[in-house]
Amino acid sequence: MKDVKEAFDAIASEYDSQRRFVIPQMEEFYGAAVWAAAWPAESPAILDIGAGTGLFSALLLQRYPLAALTLLDISGNMLEVARGRFAGNPRVRFLVADYSRDEIPGRYDLVCSALSIHHLEDDDKRRLFGRIYHSLNPGGIFVNADQAEAHSEWLARMNREYWDAFVAGSPKFQEELETAMVRRDTLDKNATLLDQVSWLSEAGFSGVDIVYKNRVFCVFVGKKE
Repeated sequence: MKDVKEAFDAIASEYDSQRRFVIPQMEEFYGAAVWAAAWPAESPAILDIGAGTGLFSALLLQRYPLAALTLLDISGNMLEVARGRFAGNPRVRFLVADYSRDEIPGRYDLVCSALSIHHLEDDDKRRLFGRIYHSLNPGGIFVNADQAEAHSEWLARMNREYWDAFVAGSPKFQEELETAMVRRDTLDKNATLLDQVSWLSEAGFSGVDIVYKNRVFCVFVGKKE
């Protein structure tokens, strides 16, 4: 995770401005993740793992303005941007930690993550899913808006070509976007969709499913019954 920390520390101030030019159907992707984070009360305890600048957290707070929200990330620089985003909100706290190794503090109703866990090696993903399960209160939900590799080389190639074409057609930030795609090729460690579903079930989650998919971009959900 050292390389991940250094890479995202370096681009913290630019991260938000790049997102819609890097993620196809960004609104639908994040919208499905927020929709899946369903809790019956108005003030759930929420943990955002790999929260970065707080982009996903901000959308969750729109749905649950009374939530107690914890943002956890390995990059202190990214969380500094998030601190500015949530300045003056006493319900929001920030933790700098390596979630691939460190224990998850506290108990939560919702644990959510967006475009972060795919940076881990597969064994670390499996162990993290188990720690997330144990950090949830009964009935708690885990939502992971992330990336998944295709099972076949030919479809993986088509997915990559689709993604490359989307970024190449973006109207601006081409130099920055090319750098972002280099980070993709060096830092991403995508597991397959079915492997991730299997690992979530193995961790104890019930009803594991996919509520959104656009090529590599998927939203996984599971519940702690």
